[in-house]
Parts: sequence; C-alpha cells; structure tokens
Amino acid sequence: MTTTFEAPMMKSAVALALLLAAPALSGQAPRAAAPATLIRNATVLTVTKGTLAGTDVLLQNGKIAQIGKNLTAPAGATTIDGTGKFLMPGIIDPHSHMMSDATNEGSLSVTSMVRIADVLNPTAPNIYRALAGGTTMLNILHGSANTIGGQNAVVKLKWGRTAQEMLVPGAMPGIKFALGENVTRKNSQTVIVQGQPAAPRRYPTTRMGQEVILRDAFTRARDYQAAWADYRARLAKKEAGLIAPRRDLELEPLVEVLEGKRWVHAHSYRADEMLMLLNLADDFGFKIKTLQHGLEGYKIASEIAKHGAGLSTFADSWGYKIEAYDAIPYNVAILMRHGVLTTINSDDDGRARRLNIDAAKMVRYGALTEDEALRIITYNGAAQLGLESRVGSIEVGKEADVVLWNAHPLSVYASPDYTFIDGELFFSKAMDAEQRAARVAERTELEKAEPNQAPSGRGGAGGRGGAGAPPALPSKENR
Repeated sequence: MTTTFEAPMMKSAVALALLLAAPALSGQAPRAAAPATLIRNATVLTVTKGTLAGTDVLLQNGKIAQIGKNLTAPAGATTIDGTGKFLMPGIIDPHSHMMSDATNEGSLSVTSMVRIADVLNPTAPNIYRALAGGTTMLNILHGSANTIGGQNAVVKLKWGRTAQEMLVPGAMPGIKFALGENVTRKNSQTVIVQGQPAAPRRYPTTRMGQEVILRDAFTRARDYQAAWADYRARLAKKEAGLIAPRRDLELEPLVEVLEGKRWVHAHSYRADEMLMLLNLADDFGFKIKTLQHGLEGYKIASEIAKHGAGLSTFADSWGYKIEAYDAIPYNVAILMRHGVLTTINSDDDGRARRLNIDAAKMVRYGALTEDEALRIITYNGAAQLGLESRVGSIEVGKEADVVLWNAHPLSVYASPDYTFIDGELFFSKAMDAEQRAARVAERTELEKAEPNQAPSGRGGAGGRGGAGAPPALPSKENR
C-alpha cells in the first residue's frame, strides 16, 4: 500500500518545537481534515450493529462516511486491504493519569479548583504506546489523595499535536472524588524517607470524616448558588447599588455538579462507601456518573442501577490492599446484568495498551458475548463521558476513530496494524518500522558529533584509547 500520511512518530526536536509553539498554535484555525481512506473487505465489529463480514468502510472528512460492500474510493483516497483483518472502534479508557505532569493536589481535602487540563504533557511516550494498543481516547483524572480532587480532561491521543489539539471539544466536564484508604492516607503514614520530615496528617483520617467533607462542601456550594441566584434576580429587576457575591473558584465546580453541568467520577472500592456517596448525592439532588474501580460493586448492583450511576472497574487487578480483598472476576458481568453502564479501565499506562485482553477476560468470567466485551472498552466508555453519539461504535456519521487489527481483538495474538483518529492515521506498524530504522541512523550520526566525543586528554581523539573510550582505571596500588 502506498500512503501520503505524515509519519506520527516525531523526533524530540520537533516535539520541543511543538511545545514552544503551543500557545500560538492554540489560536490557529483548525487543521484540514485528513485525506480519505477506504478500508476494503474487513470484518467490521461495529459493537452496536453486529459483525459485518467482508465489508468496506470509508473514512472521509474526519467521519465514518460510508459502510458497505464494493464502495468506490474517492479521488486521492488511500486504500487499505482489510482482508483477514478486523476493524473496530478505538478503545476508550475511562480512567487514566497518562499525560498528567501532576496528578495529586492533595494538600487540601477539597481541591475542586485545580484542572488536569493545565498540566497535560503532549510528548509523553505512552501516548504512542497506547495508540499501538488501539487506544484512542482517555478520561484523564486527578489522583485519589483527597475527598474532592480536581477537574478531569478528556483527550484524543493525537501524537505529535499540542495538548490543546488533543482535548475533545464538547466533552462533558467532570471532577474526581475519592473515598477510602487513599484519602485517609494510611499507606503514606507508614512511608519514611530518610532525611525528609514525616508527612503531616490531614483531615479526614477516617471514612466518617470523608462524608462530612462532602456534606460540608455541598452545603457551602448550595449557599453560594443561592447567593448568585438572588443577585441575578435582583439585577434583572434593575435594583441599584448591588454588589455581586465574591467569586469562589472552589465552589463553582460544585455548583456545576448540583446543576448537572459537571459529572462526578468517584474513586471507591467498598460497597458501604459507595452507598454512602450515592445516598449523599440523592440528598443534594445530583447524580454520580461513575464509580471508579468499584471492586465491591457486585454487592450493591441494584442500588447502583437505581441511582443511575455507571461503574468502571478492573478486569482482575485486586488484592493489593485491604479494601480490594473482596473483589471477584464476575463484577462486570453481574453489574451489566443489573443494567449498570459498566466499563473496564486501566489506571495504568502499561495496561492502557492491553485493554482488549482485559475485555476478553470478561467472556471467560461471566460469559459476556463478544459484542458486550467490546462495548466495555468502547461504546460504554463513550457513554460514561457523554460522547456516545460521536464515538464508541462504527456507524455512519460518527467520528472516524477506528483500529484495524491483524486478528480478532479479543485474541491474545491480536495487535493493531493501523490506528486512526478523526480519520487521520496516527499509528501503523509499517510507519513504526520505518521510524525505528531512521532513529538508529540518527543516533549513529549524533554519536559522531563533536559534543558527544570524550574530552581531549581523557580518552578523546588526542588521548589514550581513541574516540569514545573511557579513561583508564588506576592500578590497584594507586586506588
């Protein structure tokens, strides 16, 4: 196949230039859509419309333009032979910390004012590795050090672009809450670093304290909301001498939660703490969008479904601390059979490129169908982010985030040949091989450069041992 796609593996110098140019680029007009691509004769795993054998899919203007047989390639389109291969939607990871240069602002119990979008690193190498595993979208969350953490960022992994270009426009704003041991800091209290003072204790240190933190924060947010509502009402009546309430950056995101304009993604493990949070949300009249991890979710599946929350969990990662001991591999299946919108997440940059294997485990544990297993890493994740009308399945009109695999993606032998985002190629094995050879050649040239030679007199060209040789060690008698 010949292709005109720009190689996405950028060199370090290019990455630096992009970082420096980021503010200017953010003000530029959007990039032109990628050239059209026609994928022929693939097995198409639509996720929502079943499996289509021997089917063509046309990617054009950033969207899935056509699905059918014997489609005609537009002029200038690249054609890929999908015979024997499997096309599926890009994988969506609902819980990640990739790209975040800072994860926890844990100095306070409520840090709703901080934003992950402010600390995104678009040159993190794991972006490229995730693309090689078929992952195209992340929900990047604040850490779980405090009860109310910071605001999330939803990104598409457009390797080589600025952070601003990776943010998904129109994604529902979110915020991270956290319950349990990470908040009470039981683990960190035992860590002693030589030469460093012990970490100060911070309220709360118990689960009952966490509930009070939440009730206090939302009580203050409700008062703040009422103060602004009163001010705006009096302003509309043109009352004289009005003074606006003082802005509170901590409470504004919580008012958005109360008004359904920001979704809560809550780190939690035990059934009792999840129930506490669901009941508290009911008291204040808002919804928890997802319970993150939720390893004991199977114990309260009916209650989670009744509240309308989703749950994003691990396939089989548990036992690493006390609150994770009651996990079972059937958690996903039990939740799904109770009508809970359920996903598998990584919470780990390495696992983020193997989520297809985690999904396959759910066929073994709980007897999910292949479509159901694929949904928990694609469509369901899109729904937990409010993006199911745009991504998460292969349907005409949706954004062209698709992956062509060399085998069925639920097989341990499968790997992506091509990964597209908005119809643009950001990973292919062929380009990867070309880039590897180019990097070896570049390194060889750089090693010959004068700044990379050993200093003269210490083994350089004019010293003993020739270029690049280390200085000779002194004899044993002289050590």
